[in-house]
Amino acid sequence: MKFLIIIPAHNEEKNIFFCLESLKNQTFRDFQVIVINDGSTDKTAEIVENFKLQTSNFQLKTLEKSSHEPGAKVVQTFNKGLEMADLKDFEVICKFDADIIFPKNYLEKVNQIYLENPKAGMVSGLVRIKKSVFEKNLAFDFKDEKRQWTFENLSSKNHVRGPIKSYRKECFLQMKGLRAVLGWDNIDVMLAKKNGWEIVTIKDLWVKHLRPTAFKYKKQKAEKLGEYFYNIGLSFPLAIISSAKSALKNKSFSEFLTTMKIFLKQKGERKLSKEEIKYIRNLRWKQMLRQ
Repeated sequence: MKFLIIIPAHNEEKNIFFCLESLKNQTFRDFQVIVINDGSTDKTAEIVENFKLQTSNFQLKTLEKSSHEPGAKVVQTFNKGLEMADLKDFEVICKFDADIIFPKNYLEKVNQIYLENPKAGMVSGLVRIKKSVFEKNLAFDFKDEKRQWTFENLSSKNHVRGPIKSYRKECFLQMKGLRAVLGWDNIDVMLAKKNGWEIVTIKDLWVKHLRPTAFKYKKQKAEKLGEYFYNIGLSFPLAIISSAKSALKNKSFSEFLTTMKIFLKQKGERKLSKEEIKYIRNLRWKQMLRQ
């Protein structure tokens, strides 16, 4: 199977070399990399240009400077990469972050799953971060990796994380691509399931996430949660229950009030169809009843 790998990048000069080098050294070779340089003001483009000189399967497109809000922007940047490619030449579509280091056998193992399981619609390994990631002076040391790196537990080990998305092309097309809204990296999983595809994570295959950014939005969690609940089409009762569960977990009544306030303030047409919203609501009810 041939892989199309699209990497949105903004000011990634400290990380993108390690990402591209890890892809260049893959045991699986049938892939094309397109880096979308989204208005970087550092040496990101220069580093990618050097890789273009070394191998023909790396490409670069530079965009004008733009805003960098979580969710919508990264999907819009990713879509610019899709426009550069002829999808008929590929069987697997990947959206990778520029701050990920992949083990040499990463693409090989992902490809193996797609070949062996025709119902696999999304496949990935797991994401690990360095235990000292929040320290100012992050030492780049690969010795004793099990001690130095730990699972980034922002979601379960069964979830294909945003930094390492891969899709079977048929699955990607059936769910009509990625939705340019906050929460796109959960919406895609639900829409893949809606179309009958399986989500597979390879538990013994993990990547290194050099610059995890979720902690930057920690203070805005309640606001982002309210926006997310609206984007995935939750009804008012579902939003109340979901907000209450999160607030109870964090022992914060103010979080509940903030989440619901933001949810109710959202306006405009959602990026999901009525049929998709109905499926997601039913899925959320079933998940809650199981819990």
